[in-house]
Amino acid sequence: MSQTPRKIELLAPAKDYETGIAAINHGADAVYIGAARFGARQAAGNSVEDIAHLVDYAHIFGVKVYVTLNTIIYDEEIAAVEKLVQELYDAGVDALIVQDMGIAGMNIPPIPLHASTQMDNRTVEKVKFLSDVGFPRVVLARELTLEQIKEIHTAVPQTELEVFVHGALCVSYSGKCYASQHCYGRSANRGACAQFCRLAFDLVDTEGKVVVRDRHLLSLKDMNRSASIEDMLDAGVTSFKIEGRLKDASYVKNITAYYREKLDAVFARRKEFERASQGKSYPQFTPAPEKSFNRGFTDYMLHGSKENMTSFESPKSKGEYIGRVKFVSRYYFTIIGGDFNNGDGACFVGEDGKLHGFRINKVEGNRIYPQTMPQIESGNELYRNYDCDFERLLSRPDAPRRIAISLLFSDSAFGFSLQAVDESEVEHCVEIPFKKEVARSSQRDNIINQLGKWGNTPFEVSNVDVKLSDDWFVPSSLLSEMRRTLSDLILKNRRAGVKRTDMRLKENNIDYITTALDYKGNISNKFAQQFYKQHNVCDVQPAFELQGKENATVMFCKHCLKYSLGWCTKSGKPSPYKEPFYIVSGDGRKFRLAFDCKECVMRVVAE
Repeated sequence: MSQTPRKIELLAPAKDYETGIAAINHGADAVYIGAARFGARQAAGNSVEDIAHLVDYAHIFGVKVYVTLNTIIYDEEIAAVEKLVQELYDAGVDALIVQDMGIAGMNIPPIPLHASTQMDNRTVEKVKFLSDVGFPRVVLARELTLEQIKEIHTAVPQTELEVFVHGALCVSYSGKCYASQHCYGRSANRGACAQFCRLAFDLVDTEGKVVVRDRHLLSLKDMNRSASIEDMLDAGVTSFKIEGRLKDASYVKNITAYYREKLDAVFARRKEFERASQGKSYPQFTPAPEKSFNRGFTDYMLHGSKENMTSFESPKSKGEYIGRVKFVSRYYFTIIGGDFNNGDGACFVGEDGKLHGFRINKVEGNRIYPQTMPQIESGNELYRNYDCDFERLLSRPDAPRRIAISLLFSDSAFGFSLQAVDESEVEHCVEIPFKKEVARSSQRDNIINQLGKWGNTPFEVSNVDVKLSDDWFVPSSLLSEMRRTLSDLILKNRRAGVKRTDMRLKENNIDYITTALDYKGNISNKFAQQFYKQHNVCDVQPAFELQGKENATVMFCKHCLKYSLGWCTKSGKPSPYKEPFYIVSGDGRKFRLAFDCKECVMRVVAE
């Protein structure tokens, strides 16, 4: 007896309704989007009405819509959260991605809750606890290796694991970054991160000697784990998540289409896996992730290595490598390598170690004429961070996503019937009364031709079968009417066929993973306090946003500056400078670096 294939989800971001539609059309099995409030990206809020329209479109293809409600919540906001959750439930949203455990005590409908990566889900013990209290899905910390993911899956095989596969990286563990709140009163746990980690810093030692000057010391490259898709499947990943709820539709189209191709290629070989939605996408371009915004790529420790994961020269997009500068003239330069096009954006790393960008005005062979001549030198490596021709392709209207249907046209006692079987193997049928008359010539070719015309609908015909008791006359107008009626019926049935599994968190008192929680517990309301006390946490301290803390660690990072500079204690190479080290921002703010080598974590401490 063959085993039922495991459904695998490609989860894409949507900053708004239009971007969500683009994600679906380019192959997403699910999309995640923020509501007007309480999402971890304040700049990516959407009305419930828009989200309902997105759900309506998504469910045609069996695509799910998740709403991010992943900020911490204050007591005075509880009533507003309860009202919003009810509205999202009524809109048909499939699940909420949440951070605040206080939601468990609120008066909300039985909508599925997914444990956000903001909960800091990086240990077997934490994920098992979340599973035991009723979370059907946990979004894992980005910092985990394949072995750690596999270990968690083995411990809780019934729990879906959602893992980031592509996009920008926070340098601190998600949910454990307080730098923005400390410096600017803008909480990352409240969706208002000021991107402190993308600033330029000096690194100084305890004697004030400058070790590194004016570099983006906390800035990481972007994640790209496309080379490890199959490894992640084997480790137990259910949902492959693309980061980017602030990204535009062009980015989402390109990256979603790219991972759709990658996953489908694996599914073609590995029949134990199958995609979680239906419908084939037809991108109007060849997907290429290097052509979209990126700071260079890293698999971010998926295989255990910390090599090549930083982006010290700039937090801006570096793009794709093209070639090297060969010769520099007054108004142009020549290159060795690939080709640029008129209107492209380009950049290079200068002698100062920083990224410098410019726009290309004209290209003649290997001669490049910039709009303004940069301070470029022979031998500089060139990158294209804006591909004019590629962006033009991405700006075209989406090719519609199509669901394959097979048709059977037959007669009945009272007229004719048209039956469709869709990709989900669901039957849909319409029957129209019609007085039958024998035709003068065969109708078969015209029937097949007319029933193949589905135009601007989400359907494409894979097969038309005609079974008539006689060669009846069938007018084209009747076939068109039946086709339109059947299309409307399939749309209605498919939308109604997406069933949300209502569920609530379990009311139990199993022990939490610790008996004391300080500011890092992110507890900001009475229901969150009650939840942890119910699970035998004796000492519950308020969130950093409510009380602050002297000499607090404001970042917890797997990225380590000592490692990046070659002074990791495990390598045995000593630093020529005296610790402790400090990073100093351009406005004079100073933070001490503390290195926990046993746990392989660098802490950024506010003093």
